[in-house]
Formats: sequence, C-alpha cells, structure tokens
Amino acid sequence: MPARSSWKGFLKLSLVSVPVKAYTAAVSGGNEIQLNQLHAECHSRIQYKKSCPIHGEVGTDQIVSGYQFDKDQYVVIDADELDKLRTESDKAINIDTFIKPGTMDPLYLTGRTYYLVPDGPVGQKPYALLRQGMVERDRHAIATVVFSGREQVVLLRPVDGLLAMTMLSFSDQVKKPAAFEDEIVKAEVTAEELNLAKTLIDASTTKQFDFGMYKDKYTEKLTMLIQAKVEGKEIVAPPAQEEGQIINLMEALRQSVAKAQASAPEAVRPPKKMAPSRTKSLSKQKKKMA
Repeated sequence: MPARSSWKGFLKLSLVSVPVKAYTAAVSGGNEIQLNQLHAECHSRIQYKKSCPIHGEVGTDQIVSGYQFDKDQYVVIDADELDKLRTESDKAINIDTFIKPGTMDPLYLTGRTYYLVPDGPVGQKPYALLRQGMVERDRHAIATVVFSGREQVVLLRPVDGLLAMTMLSFSDQVKKPAAFEDEIVKAEVTAEELNLAKTLIDASTTKQFDFGMYKDKYTEKLTMLIQAKVEGKEIVAPPAQEEGQIINLMEALRQSVAKAQASAPEAVRPPKKMAPSRTKSLSKQKKKMA
C-alpha cells in the first residue's frame, strides 16, 4: 500500500456516505528511463533554476501562488485559503447516476485512474455493499468530485474487489469525430472484400485477452543501447527485413487470412471439411440403420 493517499473524502450516493481514500493506479516511474538534457559541447547537464528578477535564485519554500489581475499586479492566493473554499460537498465524490458498462465512450477517458479504498473500519461495510451492488447489477457510475483544485467528472467501476475512479474530460474538451468528416471519402467495397475482411477479423480475434503479454520493448532496447554505450561498443542497426509488396487488396486480404488462420488457436479456426471417403462411409451406415 502506498505511504500516503492522493485524496481523502466521502463517496456519496443519496444519503449513504462512505469514507474513502484515493490512491493513484499509476506506478511511480513506470520503469521509464529518464534522459537528461546536456550541453552538446561539454556534456554538462542543463540546469533549470527558479529565480526572481529582484532577489535572484529562490527556493521552493519561498514560492507562493498568485493571480495576475493587471500588468505586473498580482493577488496572492494561499493554500489554506483555497481549502476554506471547499464545502462538505466538495470533499465528496457525489454519484449522479449509474450506467451500463460500455455506455461511456473511451474517447472521454483521460487515463488518470485512482483506486478507492475504505477509510477506516466504519467505511468497510457500506463500501462492500455499494461495490457488490454495482457488480451484481452490472453497473458503472458517473460522479463529480473536486480533485486537484477543480471540479471534475469521473467514472466509477468495480475492478477486482475494489472501486476504481477514472477522470473524464468534459464534452467541450474533446474534439468530435465530425470535425474530421471531410477527411473521409466514401469508398465502395465489394461483398467478397467485406467477407474476407470479416474472416480476417474472426481469425485474429482472441477469446481470452491478456494485456500482460505487452511489454515495453522500447525501454528494453534503450537499456541495451545505454549499456553498450557505457561499455564503448559500436551501435549497429539491425538489418531491415524486406517484405514483398502486395499491391492488390484482395490478394493482401487472402494472404492475411491464411496467415492469421495458420497461427490462430483451434477454437477460431474454421472447421475442416470431412474427407470424401469418411462422408461416404457415414452415409452407408445411416442407410443400413434405416
């Protein structure tokens, strides 16, 4: 469990109030390799110093927040003053409505997700009750919460025994597909092309998807590159693999279907046709039985 939560408050549904804590679902660092900016001439690290035009460099503890209301005129806003603006409802995740899974277009998901857990013994039972109710009714929830100093809309959903809260973008913050409709020209497809495309999709469909199979290959390659550079080795690019060009769409579809079916599990492969000899023998048995 992380050392400290990102947010504390209440999860509210009508008159039911559940004390909860929010922990970010993102892994700190995420095994990402950080590259520093260096001066090209001497390889010294570039520094970013916060400075005041009057007093020079200042420390983080000497910096406050302020709003510019006129040229070179600011009003200082203290963190404690901002906290006083929060009402009891601001300190809660207020559930507005429940929806079926899949109703919310992933287009609005920001990618910032937090796990909600009960805050203390008193929150355990109502938390479990709400989560179990959402599971058995197969529902997600839309709620509002003041998070990071501003009001946000969130999606709540049960995930492996917990409730997960994902931040959503407001409707006017997301470009609609209609903005790009001029880029799409209506193309006529034949029935044969469509059937091959659907066959390819079926052959490429897996019944049990495991996201864990995807690894950060770029970071692995970058790690190997750094190690080679540290050891003074010469970096050689791997030879490019040339693939035969297929200009005809139908031929590309046919070859793709054959390739997908060859590597697909038995469950998604088309049934094999029964051999003629076997078919004849079965028909003879049926006649004898008749």
